[in-house]
Amino acid sequence: MPPHDQTARVGSAGSGRRPPQARSAGSGSSGAGAARRPAAGGRARASSPARASGSGGGGGRPPAKPPTGGSRPGGSGRGRPPGGGKGKRTGKQRRRRWLKVLVGTFLSMLVLLGVFVGVVYASTDVPTPESVTNQQTTIVYYSDGVTEMARLGSENRIEVGLDQVSEPARNAILAAENRNFYNDPGISFTGIVRAAWNNLTGGSTQGGSTITQQYVKNAFLSSDQTFSRKFKELFLSIKLDNQYSKDEILENYLNTIYFGRGAYGIEAAAETYFGVKAADLTAEQGAVLAVLVRSPNYYDPESNPEEAQDRWGRVLDAMVEQGWVPAAERTAAQYPVVLPDDGAGLGIPSGPEGLIVDQVLAELEGSSYGYTDVETQGLRVTTTVDKRYQDAAVAAVDDVMQGEDTDLLREALVSVDPKTGGVLAYYGNSARTSEDPNADTTDYAQAYKQPGSSFKPYTLATALGEGISVDARRDGSSPQTFKDRTKPVVNSGNAQCAACTLKEAITRSLNTTFYGLAYEVGPAKVAETARAAMGIGDQWPDSASVPEALRGKTSLASPENGQTGGAIGIGEYEVRPIDQAVGFATLAAGGVYHQRHFVAQVADGEGTVLRTVDGSETADQVIPADVASDTTFALEGVAAYSKRPLEGNRPVASKTGTQGLNATDNSDAWMVGYTPSISTAVWMGSQGLAPITNVQGKIIYGSGLPGQIWQEYMDSVLDGTPEEPLPAKAIIKGDKGKGVAVETSRAPARTASQAPATTAPAPETSSQAPATPVQPQPTESSPPEQPVPSQPTDSVTPPPSAPGGVPIPGQPTR
Repeated sequence: MPPHDQTARVGSAGSGRRPPQARSAGSGSSGAGAARRPAAGGRARASSPARASGSGGGGGRPPAKPPTGGSRPGGSGRGRPPGGGKGKRTGKQRRRRWLKVLVGTFLSMLVLLGVFVGVVYASTDVPTPESVTNQQTTIVYYSDGVTEMARLGSENRIEVGLDQVSEPARNAILAAENRNFYNDPGISFTGIVRAAWNNLTGGSTQGGSTITQQYVKNAFLSSDQTFSRKFKELFLSIKLDNQYSKDEILENYLNTIYFGRGAYGIEAAAETYFGVKAADLTAEQGAVLAVLVRSPNYYDPESNPEEAQDRWGRVLDAMVEQGWVPAAERTAAQYPVVLPDDGAGLGIPSGPEGLIVDQVLAELEGSSYGYTDVETQGLRVTTTVDKRYQDAAVAAVDDVMQGEDTDLLREALVSVDPKTGGVLAYYGNSARTSEDPNADTTDYAQAYKQPGSSFKPYTLATALGEGISVDARRDGSSPQTFKDRTKPVVNSGNAQCAACTLKEAITRSLNTTFYGLAYEVGPAKVAETARAAMGIGDQWPDSASVPEALRGKTSLASPENGQTGGAIGIGEYEVRPIDQAVGFATLAAGGVYHQRHFVAQVADGEGTVLRTVDGSETADQVIPADVASDTTFALEGVAAYSKRPLEGNRPVASKTGTQGLNATDNSDAWMVGYTPSISTAVWMGSQGLAPITNVQGKIIYGSGLPGQIWQEYMDSVLDGTPEEPLPAKAIIKGDKGKGVAVETSRAPARTASQAPATTAPAPETSSQAPATPVQPQPTESSPPEQPVPSQPTDSVTPPPSAPGGVPIPGQPTR
């Protein structure tokens, strides 16, 4: 019976609840119970005879006597409270009852909580540190594999092993964040309670989490100050601490924390703040980084030096307390020099190098590599671009263009290694991006421009392939007309050479000779030769990088009808500066084509080489070696003839070129040339189609400003390198075409009967100049016997929409 029932007598209560038959058996005890009661009232005593008469027979309750208790009369109800069947509880009894209820409830909750915790703990899946994908910085290097060109990514992060972090730096982090890290269970209960209390009361966020908890928060969760996040953090931290070693947790922690200035992880932080590797950090430097963990922006030494240095001292003091730094060293410690925040951060550079990075990314994301999100893969990309060559390219452009109209003129320079196809230098513009929305940031190294006479070497190579030697003679008189052209073709200054050898004709850049030569061997064959040398397809890509008029159209052909005419012989169809650099590199390599590329090697973040490119995998003999050799031989005199020889008369093969805009102006000018170790193309023009003139107001030709840039650049990069010989004589002999006889004196313009024979109908020629002025015609060099102007000039070629023309009156050009 419960304690409160002890106030009631068992006899009366029992007789009131039991069935009659049970009561007769126990009547004696009931009577005894009644006899023990004190005589408290007359009604109790009056009932005694009735109880006595029935005590032995067990006949039950007398009809006149109601059961005890309640409101019924009877002496037996004296001990019960008037309002109920049980006695009134005392205050002590109530307290004891509630205490039992509370204790029972608490114990039940503990049991349930234990079960819940056990289930949750068992079902908590801890991601492995290896499964955490941290966005790592991809670094692009110059060809030396050391000098950085760019850091790419949304986070500047470089992951390293714990053994690649100096011990003093590790200890500094522990002193600042979690001195008992190697002994704690992975969590801080006080920190969790404090965070919970602050969350309830709206107080400020406080620290106190262990390094394990911080790692869990950074790697797997968020920074939200909520119960649910803290709850997840608790279980993940405990389980992570049980499944992984402290060293593993610390290593991953050091690779995930943010140190400010865009640096994630201690390796990136060491390089950002001190320009060193994490393995080389001193205790003083490590303490600077340790201070940044709590609040990177606030404790940045540049923005808040006093607070940063104060906390730095406290971190060192803590290291002394832990025995990690001798007291004497602490006394002598000086705050280290911190690099200024240059704001460089991450991303593609805004200058000329940014255009190189664009090409690198396009290459890595192309079919050869197939990478996606290169910026976040933590790759180490070594490019083919030589830092010295690149600096020389920028310097040459800047030097030559000083004082020129840079608002009008645009330049491009591309150098290629003939032995590998690797791009050695690349200049497409002075800036990749600009805060000025009207600034021109076009990459002109990829611009489609008409090459003019710089295309003639492919015409010559095609003829050599047909058995026509460089000593073969063709009609170079001017003007001449051809069946596939309505307007006559003229030479610069109306130069005349009725029977020049092809070597002489290309040196003097006679347009009539090379238009007729292309017509003779077949324009389509010239296009095939050029495509093979440059590595371009039969059609231009149908992409935004190609001018709309050329997208998806046949390359090296008229965009209107897709046909290639004799005008290809003098460079009337568009190519890019990078195409010209590659095409001439093929000639320099003895006719072996190597695919152009910017990436020399790709490695992962730990330095494991994933792929190396040396050009051998794409090497292809696309032009016969003897043809390439004789083409080079024919081009050896052009640089000197154009007044652009290399220093020390170093052997070099080259060709100039100019594109005409109208009867008096040029729109594009070129200089392309090579030695066995380098091929360089330089282009100059404008943003659209506009007359290009120098600061003196003179028309720009290929041997002018472009030639000057080419000459300065080539002299710079070749300085101190061994001189490389070029072919000294022609290999191919004879003339399988229809040549012309050597003349003893200079002849007038050839007539139709003297035109070079071809397998097709012979091209028509004429000594008659057009009656009215028309669009300018490709023009080139003045004959050697004529005075050469102080500013050598180059050819003028009409745009495809307006073929034909007349020379610029009185203007000797080349």
